[in-house]
Order: sequence, then C-alpha cells, then structure tokens
Amino acid sequence: MKILLINSVCGVGSTGRICTDLAQQFEKEGHTVKIAYGRSGTVPERFKKYALRIGSDFDVQLHALQTRLFDTHGFGSKRATKKFLKWADTFNPDVVWLHNIHGYYINAEMLFEWLKSRPQTQVKWTLHDCWAFTGHCSHFTVAQCQKWQTHCDYCPQRCRYPASIRDNSRNNFDRKKAAFTGVKNMQLITPSKWLANLVKQSFLKDYPVEVVYNTIDKTIFKPTPSDFRQKYGLENKKIILGVASTWDERKGLQDFIKLTQMLDDKYTIVLVGLTDNQMKSLPKNCLGIKRTNSPQELAAIYTAADVFFNPTYEDNYPTVNLEAQACGTPVITYDVGGAKETIYTKNSKSVPVGDYKII
Repeated sequence: MKILLINSVCGVGSTGRICTDLAQQFEKEGHTVKIAYGRSGTVPERFKKYALRIGSDFDVQLHALQTRLFDTHGFGSKRATKKFLKWADTFNPDVVWLHNIHGYYINAEMLFEWLKSRPQTQVKWTLHDCWAFTGHCSHFTVAQCQKWQTHCDYCPQRCRYPASIRDNSRNNFDRKKAAFTGVKNMQLITPSKWLANLVKQSFLKDYPVEVVYNTIDKTIFKPTPSDFRQKYGLENKKIILGVASTWDERKGLQDFIKLTQMLDDKYTIVLVGLTDNQMKSLPKNCLGIKRTNSPQELAAIYTAADVFFNPTYEDNYPTVNLEAQACGTPVITYDVGGAKETIYTKNSKSVPVGDYKII
C-alpha cells in the first residue's frame, strides 16, 4: 500500500516528528511511504528517504506576502501545488494523511479538489489546531471568539498568525467550508477530546471524529543523566524548565518573567527555544537556550530539571508535557485546551490559567 503524509515540516517540531514516527511504523509494516512537506529546514538524515518538498523558499515567501496583503492564507502556492499534485497522481497513494496544511506552502482548495476527484483514496486528517474551521486563526481561546460556530467576520485576530493588513475572514470561511466538506471516505483525527468537541460544533461536524492522543518515543524521552547542571553552573539550584518551539505571550513567556521576580537565588529558570533577542533581555536568574532539534539533548535537559512548567494560554495537546513526564520530571501546566489530558504522573497537575504563583 502507498501512503502519502502531508505536513508543513518533516522530522522536526512536534508535528514533523509525529509524521516521521508514522512513516517508520508504516514502513515496518511493508508499506511505501512519502512525506510531502512545505517549510524549509533541515530534514534529519534518516528521514530524507521519505521527504518530498512542496515548492521552494520563494513559493513560501510569496504565499506569506499574499497572506499579509489580502488575508488569503491557504489559497496561494498555486504553481507549487499544481506541480506537487502532478507528482501525487504518479505516486497514486492508497491513503492520504493530512496534518498541518497551513503554513504558506500549499493551496488548500486545489488539494481538496484533487482529493474529491479520488473517491477510492482513503483520507485521514489530523487536526493539530483550529485553522481548518475558522476564517483566519489557528486558535481563538485567548480572543474568546465564537464566530467560527456560525460564520467568521470582522476577525479580532487579523494581526495574529496568519497576520494580514486586511480582514478577509468571511470569504475565507466560505471558501474553506466549500473546500473541506463533501470529501468521501475522510476520517478526522484530533489529539484531544477538547478539540474533538470543537470540531463537532463546526462545519466539519458531518465527518467521523476519532480522538488519538499523540505519543512520544520513550526510547528517547526517558531519564537521561548528563552534565547539564555542571555545564551551566546549576549544581545547587532548583531548576524550573520551560520548552517551546516559539516563545511569545501565548506560550506564557511573560509569566516566566514575572515568576523570576518572585523567586530567590535558590532557583533558576531555564527556557529552551528562545531567539537571540529574547535571550538578551532575560533576567539574571533565567537561563536561555536556543531551539534544539536533538531530542536526546532535550531529554537530558528535561531530566536535569526539578519541575517543568507550561504556562500556555492556548494549546491543543502539548507533547512537551508528555516528554517531561517521561523523563521523570513533574509537570505543572495551565488548564487550557487539551493540556490537562496530558497529565499522567502522580506529582504532575494542571492549574488555572495565569496561576503561575503555584510554583
């Protein structure tokens, strides 16, 4: 059987690793697997045999520019998508498994027109956020917006990802609804009960929805001794760890900054995934580390910490919580989205959003 996975990235980040984990599993079962991805970045060497890039950096930049000017995210990349679908026809997959199809790399209308032309193909779509059923945003918890349940318009998050100088959310909503509904033999998958309940209230409600929790590789994410404390002079410190692929206010960066003002010198906060500019502005009792795509290195950092704190204000099913617990580190996470569904160890817990003083 031929299986085609489609995602924004391959082998890196949470969704990228989910796709490569699936590819390895399918390959062991004797299937032929390809992962079509759109965003530039280093594909780990062992996964290059699966990887097929859709478009180029220029295509991504052009799609992003179109989005900024016209708020038409998901409707650019026509040339790149046409070329990819021509290849896909030749590959002739039995199963197409979609993951993140937003991210400035593929034309969603063209993709779904192609899927509808192939009623014999089994289609799966794992939703990692809410973009599929809104007119603009990927999350709406912070904005407390419920327009997606009826009809998006006058988007309150126009300036957030995928940011635009104009509001086209009403038209986007109509185009997505027309494109994404009516696919025969499509199964939706969500990594949390929370997101599944939202899907059932959206225009995707007629599709079957299955909750499949994301998993992690416990041969990698396990108690991993290292010299991390010695390397950074933290032998006698209590380490509070935070990890994110992108740090912003929605990931709770400011809550960590506020927390540093409450802690005495027995504590050090370690944040992984920061940019150079963010690292320059950290308080003295906060150690910043750039993003790492080495899961083994990340496992060692999780293990070295005393507690993992995830002050996320919007999330679906944060796998960082799973990773930390698998490394033997207790987790405290804000009770938002499906975050509390990730808690499974005795000393871990979810707390009300904004209650960083619980640390």
